[in-house]
Parts: sequence; structure tokens; C-alpha cells
Amino acid sequence: MSRLVVVSNRVPLPDKAGNPPAGGLAVALHAALRERGGIWMGWSGKSTGEDEPGPLSIRENGAIQYALTDLTDRDVAEYYNGFANRVLWPICHSRIDLTEYARREMAGYFRVNRLFADRLVPLLRPDDVIWVHDYHLIPLAEELRRRGVRNRIGFFLHIPWPPADIFFSVPVYEAILRGLCAYDVVGFQTDYDVENFAGCLRREGVGEPLGGGRFRAFGRSFVAGDFPIGMETAEFAAIAAKSPDDRRIREMARSLGGRDLLIGVDRLDYSKGIPQRIEAYERFLRSAPEYMGKVIYLQVTPASRSEVPEYASMQETVASEAGRLNGALGTVDWVPMRYINRSIRRPVLAGLYRLAKVGLVTPLRDGMNLVAKEFVAAQDPEDPGVLVLSRFAGAARELDSALLINPHDAEGTAKAIQRALSMPLDERRERWDHMMKRLLSHDVVQWCADFMAHLEPPTHRFLPEPAPAA
Repeated sequence: MSRLVVVSNRVPLPDKAGNPPAGGLAVALHAALRERGGIWMGWSGKSTGEDEPGPLSIRENGAIQYALTDLTDRDVAEYYNGFANRVLWPICHSRIDLTEYARREMAGYFRVNRLFADRLVPLLRPDDVIWVHDYHLIPLAEELRRRGVRNRIGFFLHIPWPPADIFFSVPVYEAILRGLCAYDVVGFQTDYDVENFAGCLRREGVGEPLGGGRFRAFGRSFVAGDFPIGMETAEFAAIAAKSPDDRRIREMARSLGGRDLLIGVDRLDYSKGIPQRIEAYERFLRSAPEYMGKVIYLQVTPASRSEVPEYASMQETVASEAGRLNGALGTVDWVPMRYINRSIRRPVLAGLYRLAKVGLVTPLRDGMNLVAKEFVAAQDPEDPGVLVLSRFAGAARELDSALLINPHDAEGTAKAIQRALSMPLDERRERWDHMMKRLLSHDVVQWCADFMAHLEPPTHRFLPEPAPAA
């Protein structure tokens, strides 16, 4: 069986006992790497503070090698904070207004991809299968091809792919598009993303679909399709089922004082629609005053990318809106919203999901949004909560039994919150059961196997081990 080589911007390292970090992607890819042996390469997250990146650091854990490289301060500023997160991220989330293009940052993005290619090539064997992840590394396959690499190379985009008119606003869109077409398999989260990608090829006149998921562009043929990422559904559900015994969850339940809990969990990002969600929650309370004092909305929002000005501004906005709401509607014995600006450990988070009557997942645009899937997986089958989900999240293509809303429509979202809180038990169970069956049959291990089945020859395919008989 050929080795698997995974390349991503950051590498989730195992703990001292060799266990992978919590989270679906890390769990699935570590399982595949342990099965086949291989390499996980990426940025260490550290900067040398000098003009040259540090040497490649190799760390071994069983059959897996972790290959980490430091970057220079200039690399971090131009490649990561610059082009990746101030051009590609906003463009892919349809926010042209937040795009700040600078030629030096574009040059830094391609320079770091060349660095990754230079450092990866000496580690490769002729039959290795390479799987590259996310928007930071779109040009990597083209750089590897230039260095004579003939291995099968796949790419998975974890964020949305935008319509042609939005994508073409990037000054170097053709180089990005050509880089994507250098892969053998290109995976997107949803069929809508595949349609947008195909539209870019047609509009630019550089490629065309050949049928059966195959495309031809820039003189190459390749596969492009939707591979919606899953989570470790059964494991997460088991963690949530044990949560009522957790002291912190019991304390949280007591603090609610019999009130219904609504929960939102998002990384701090303008794509998540948190200010719009707060506005919709306030409209709900004002339009349904009978719920005043009877509900609490918990928003968990760890800060991220604080070096990027747009994210620092977003942090101020969300904190300000939370304070304004509590000041306007709160009383001496009730605050309508609790805002936590830090991360929460996964077992506690699972318990909070299970405790909640309503899950609010309302991004303005999202590739998938695993929080929606986590909320569903964490529910008590006998008394499940209701998911209120943005139709602009990739998860809406699978979780169609959620209450789908337009996050730009505050009044419509407010009505969905009220409907969720008043939904009869039989309807809640029926909706939850439909979504949970989907999550169990399309978990993260199946997602990994589906992608690999397209990437490598049939004789070398990785398949997940079958579940033990009940």
C-alpha cells in the first residue's frame, strides 16, 4: 500500500501519548496515516524572526512523520496574514469589500508555496499519494509538477468556492485557477461550489466538463466533485451522552434557573454573521415578550487572526453588541446574552450543545460548518433540541431538516427562533432522527475514504475498517 502524504498550512500534532487532537479532520487523517504510513507536512506556527525560514524539523510517531517548517516574519505577514487571509478568504466568502490586494503579499503567497514544494520533494517516494488541504496551498501541485513530481495529488478546499464574477475580481485569478487545475482530484464541500468552479472555467474559456465529474483545463484532465466533510459522529454523541455527569455542565444547568438555553459557537470571523444573529435574537425578544426572562443565549466565540485588522474590529463589534443588548433588555436577575470570548474544551462543549434547546448556526457564508453537525450529534434522542441553520452554510445541503433561514433577514430568523422554542416534541424527534441518520452514514472516516477512492488507483485504495458487529 502506498504511503499517504498530507500537506496543510498547520499540522495538528499528537499529544505526548501519541493521541491525535480532538476534531474530525485530525482524527480521520491520523487514522489514514497510521494505516498506510506517511507524512504530515506544514507550517510549525512559529516564526524565525530572521530573513530565512528555519530548517525542516522531522518528528516521528509510529508510522507517521511530522515535517514542520518555520517561516520568516515576512512570510507570515505576506503569505498568511496577507494574501491568504486578506484576499482569498474574503473572496471565497463573497466579501469583495474586505479584500485588500497587494502585489508583495501575492508574491509572498507563491514564495511560501515554492518553499513547501522544495522541502517536500526530497521526502517523497515515487508511489506516494499526496493530499493537499485548503486555500493557503492552492499553487502547491503546480510547483511540485515543475519539480518533476508525477505522483497523484489531490486537493480539498474547506471553504466555499465563489461565483465567477466574484472570483475574477482577484488580480491573479488565472494563476490561482491554473494552480487548482494542476491536481488530479479537486474536492469541494458542496455541489454549489463545484458549479461555481465549473462556471469559472467556462467563463474564462480555459476548460470544460467532460462528464462523470471529469474536467479538462489548461491542457490537463482531472476530477472535481463535492465531498462534504463529516465529523466523528458516534464518538461525539457518546461524549455528549456522558455530559450530564460533568460538574461544569451541572453548574451551567443550575445557573439557567429553568430557562431555555440557545447556543452559538463560532470562531470570531465576519463570515459567521454574529452581529446579525444578535440583532435577530433581540427582535425575537421584542416581538415575543413572553420569552423575556425565560431564555438565555450563550455565544462562545474564541478570538482568531487578531493580527488582521478586520478581525480586531469584529471582536469590538460583537462585544459592543452583546453589551448593548444586555443593557437594553436585561434586568437585575436576568441577562439575555452570555458572551464568552475564549475556547471551551470539547467534552464541555458537547455537554452545552446537549443542554441547549436551540442551536444557532447562522453564517453569512460557510464552506460546511461542523458546529451544525456537532449540535445535532450531541442531542438527547428522547428530547432533542432544534437547529436553526443558515441556508448559506454548506451543512444546509445535508441537514435539510433544520429550520433553514436567511441570516440577512433578522425578522425571519427571529420567527425561526420562536418556532424552534415552541416546536412539539414529536416534530423535534422526527427532524433530529433524519439528520442524525445522515451524520452517522456520512462521518469523517467515510469522507476520507470517499476522497481517497477517487484519488488513487483501485489496487491501492484506503478503506476504513468496518465497524464491529453489534
